[in-house]
Amino acid sequence: MPPSDAAASVPPILQDETARLRRAVEELSVLNDLARTISASLDPQEVMDVIIRRSLRAVQAEQGVITMVEQQSADPLKTLVRAMNSTKEHEHLRPTQNLLGWMHLNKKPMLLNSPRTDPRFQGVEWSSSMQSVICVPLMIKSELKGVLTVYNKRGNGGFTDDDQRVLAIIAAQSAHVIENARLNEHEKQFLKMQEELRLAYKIQMDLLPGEAPSIPGYDVAAKTIPAQLVGGDYFDFIQARENTLAVCVGDVSGKGLPAALLMANTQATLRGQALVAGSVTECITRSNTLMYQSTSAEKFVTLFYGVLDYQNHVLVSSNAGHEHPYHFSTAEQPTKLEKGGTALGMLDSFPYEEEKVRLAVGDVVVMFSDGITEAMDDKRAQFGAERLETVIRQHRELSAAALIGKIIEAVQWHSGLAPQADDMTLLVIRRIG
Repeated sequence: MPPSDAAASVPPILQDETARLRRAVEELSVLNDLARTISASLDPQEVMDVIIRRSLRAVQAEQGVITMVEQQSADPLKTLVRAMNSTKEHEHLRPTQNLLGWMHLNKKPMLLNSPRTDPRFQGVEWSSSMQSVICVPLMIKSELKGVLTVYNKRGNGGFTDDDQRVLAIIAAQSAHVIENARLNEHEKQFLKMQEELRLAYKIQMDLLPGEAPSIPGYDVAAKTIPAQLVGGDYFDFIQARENTLAVCVGDVSGKGLPAALLMANTQATLRGQALVAGSVTECITRSNTLMYQSTSAEKFVTLFYGVLDYQNHVLVSSNAGHEHPYHFSTAEQPTKLEKGGTALGMLDSFPYEEEKVRLAVGDVVVMFSDGITEAMDDKRAQFGAERLETVIRQHRELSAAALIGKIIEAVQWHSGLAPQADDMTLLVIRRIG
């Protein structure tokens, strides 16, 4: 019997079943091939490229694109096109906001063989090259992670329900693989960022003085504890001239790596000016102008800067918007060193003032950042200036380093289990002879 006669003798129901089984075998082959290929890679771009190529082959489409939803965007419809493939050299198509909006709302497959006449998209302007579309969601635990879209069935006909079903299966099998690849990429980026922060922390700690200088008649110490791996507090000792020591404590705006970079800029500026300026006010005024010229409008530095003449026991200082240091002497109440002006970098020029204090044996000067007085407990009560004064008064006979230890211990006891919210820095000068 001729083959045509044999085919004609097969009942239609068996022909349909044979065709259905053939499609099922082809679909399983596509899915197995896809699973084997994408499971071997953790590169998100490579994984999505493979998925698109297999999808185009499975449904005989001309173009395909995976659009990943930007989870962190304030606009829920903002998307990132992560991969695209095309079998023809013509306009690259990508989902319109209307399509993506529909997918966000419905989260189910959609087939459009006549997009211009579809009642769901009345008034929408479509690209002239867009003839037919299938969109399927990439879902994980009922959350939309992305959309797989294919365009224009090859040949004269449009996409079929079978095409939509196959694409939906591919999307269901691929969503977790894509998400795992993305998470792996994010983890690598996070680890890289952590390493960069570690190096920045090392650089920052190397910029700060390794130890306090030894000067006759004085006990000097300083310590900083960053709230993050990289902080914005700053202290320094600068041996500018014979028998003098310049000291400073600063707090730059912001946190983390940007603050650390600004801190390094501040240090370089101040050290350079300390070596050439003839007075405290000249140094702070020049530094302010340079910081203003080299930083953006939202960047500034609060700074206490002083020069200790340890031969004549005089401290000359200027306070640029920083916390007021305490001078504890024989008087019942400590003196606050307040004279100066605005924070560095806020105004192009400013007429800074300076003040002079004479240090007697036993006098203590305590400089600090606001991370000390503004440290909060779990009820958001601040450590405050009064507690700081009490701790200094109780332990002022201790060495400079021991006094710093007592202050930090008191702050941490006050804070309890509350996380450190700001960098903490202390610098103490104590006359001992």
